[in-house]
This record gives sequence, structure tokens and C-alpha cells, in this order.
Amino acid sequence: MLAVLSPGQGSQKPGFLNPWLDVAGVEARLRWWSALAGVDLVHLGTRADADEIKDTARTQPLLVAAALLAAEHLPMHDVALVAGHSVGELGAAALAGVLPAEAAVTLAGVRGREMAAACALEPTGMAAVLGGDPDEVLAALETHGLHAANRNGAGQIVAAGAVAGLEKLAAEPPARARIIRLQVAGAFHTPYMAPAENALAVVAAGVTVADPSRILLSNLDGNPVGHGRETLRRLVRQVTAPVRWDLCMRALADLGVTGVVELPPAGTLAGLVKRELKGEGAPEIVTLNTPDDLPAARRLIARHGGPAAHRPAAHRPAARYRVVVSPAAGVFTPVAELAEGAELRAGQVLGHVAGRQGPVEVTAHHTGSLTEWLAHHADPVAPGQPLVRIGGSH
Repeated sequence: MLAVLSPGQGSQKPGFLNPWLDVAGVEARLRWWSALAGVDLVHLGTRADADEIKDTARTQPLLVAAALLAAEHLPMHDVALVAGHSVGELGAAALAGVLPAEAAVTLAGVRGREMAAACALEPTGMAAVLGGDPDEVLAALETHGLHAANRNGAGQIVAAGAVAGLEKLAAEPPARARIIRLQVAGAFHTPYMAPAENALAVVAAGVTVADPSRILLSNLDGNPVGHGRETLRRLVRQVTAPVRWDLCMRALADLGVTGVVELPPAGTLAGLVKRELKGEGAPEIVTLNTPDDLPAARRLIARHGGPAAHRPAAHRPAARYRVVVSPAAGVFTPVAELAEGAELRAGQVLGHVAGRQGPVEVTAHHTGSLTEWLAHHADPVAPGQPLVRIGGSH
């Protein structure tokens, strides 16, 4: 199976679209999308320096536009699965047929502007925590009032929150962990972005959507999303919810992905996949950065691709699990009698989350086996954070 991945913020490089301007029709498309996004995508992708394209309001539509431009030159009918990291999910949703390309670019423009405005409300930031025991890292974040905004696999958790909390984390890092401050405008994928989520929801409510025509993985829990309206809801929710790229990569392995193409500006997601999906069965990867890389990407698709949307339903790849996510912020308490391997029924209570508004039940939405607890007794959890993995085909 072939997966096409769309990168997120931080992957951009000055001038990375220069080679694409030589391809017929690309500049005209960028100028049309610039009008929709409210920024000059031609300038940003060719002449702008690193500081200019670091601006959240500019970066987000630029990344979505770049991914969609490159994908137009691939045989996407042979691609079974798409996924994107953070804002890259908008590009992936368009490639899955949920959104028109124009809607994806427009929403990226709104998302970028509103997140930049939210960043200006108070001093916040992000830091990568590399290494250390994951449970100890998460406990340290809670101690300093921080959020796990990204869980990228390969021993990397991105902390986000108030600058003072990040400074304390850097001064008192978890054992065997290294802290690297990220050059971003604020605490993305945390409650600090609530004003941006609300503003994006208002615009997204007017977008016409369709159900995905190929497998589309969600950053919220790594699960495929089957309905267009649910996809749009998740895209809006992702502004304040953690990015679980680790679960998306686990889904790539569970679904048997054998080939990966990362769209431009490529490299970041390919590196994470290489570090996480190693050994026998590791997927073959092509990073698509310039038109010169298109032949290699097309050959990879020919070797590993196949139109999942046109296969008989019985033969379409399907994830072998579902993930139950937290309905609220608070402290998680699982049902003590439920051990991994237990058979679950739909509606069964799995535990509860105790928050400011009192306890909220966590229930299984599907029948299956309790494959793995993703959160444990007394763990602090955020809304949308995965708690339980339930096995079984669906």
C-alpha cells in the first residue's frame, strides 16, 4: 500500500518553490490561491527569507499550497492512503477528496491568521523534549503547567505553554531528556489557541464537503475518518488538540503501508517514519522536493500503489483498531477490572475523567478487544487525547 504524506509547519525552507515555477501552470495556480489565502504565495515560496516564512499567518497556506501543487503531478488515483501533520491535514483532506483544493488553501489562510492572532494574546511557546521516559516527560510537563502538543514518535514529545513554564522545564529537564526551544510564535495545539479554533469553525461551517475517496488518517487519534463532516470537525478541533503523529505512524504499520511519498517541503515526516518504522517491512520512501523527484515518486507509486477507493469493500484495507479519546480535560481513572485483552461491548464504561465540571464517563463506542491502555490511573489528559486502543476489524 502507498501513502502520501503532507508536512506541517517547521518544514518550510527559503526558496523551496523556485524549481516548481518552471512547470507550466504552477505560477498561475499560485497566484489564484494567493487571492484566496490573502498572502503572496509566489513571493513566499521563492524570494522570502527564513524569518518571513516563519510567520504562522504566511507559513500555513504556503505549506498547503505546496503539497497540493506537487500532488497534481502524481498519479493520485493509485494512492490508497493520505495523512498530514498539523496544518498538513488540510492538504491531506483535499487529496482525499473531502475538500476542494481552493477550500483547503482558504482554510489554511484563516487558520494561520487566527493562530498568529491567538499567539499575540500572551507570551507562549513550544519546546521539543528529546529522549527520557515518556511517562516522566508527561509528568514534568504537568508539573510546569505545560501541554504535550505533539507526540511525534521516535522519543520526541513537543511541550507547549507559557514561556515561564518552558523556562522551568529547560532548567529542570526530565532524566535523560534534552530540551530544545522551537522558534515558533506560540503554543499551538493547546487551549491557548481556543480563539483561533472558534474563528476557524465559523468559516469552516460554510464549506461543502464530501466523504473521503481514500483512507485519510486523523492527527487526533491515528484513525481513518470515514465521513466528510466528521473530517471537517476534526480539522477545526485540531487547532487546540494534540497532534498524535505517533498514532498515525502506528496506523501506517498496522495497515501494511509499504511505500511513502512525502510532499514538499519534504524530509521531516520521512525522517520520523524512518526512525519509527524500522527493520523488516519498513516502507520504501521518496521525498518529493523538486520536479526532478517526480519520476522517482511515480515509480514508487507504480510499485506500491493501487486505488483503494475502487477495490471491492471486502478487500479494502481497514485499520484493525479504534481509539477512544478523552471527552474532557482532567485526570483519568480506568475501570480497575479491565485488563488488556478483555472483550468489550459497545457502550461499556471504560473509566472516567475527573475535571472542573465533575467526572465524565469514558465509554467504548465499538465492540472489540482492549488492545492497549494509552493512558493510565491518575494520568492528566487533554480533550481528544487517546485513552484506549480497541482491536478488531471495522
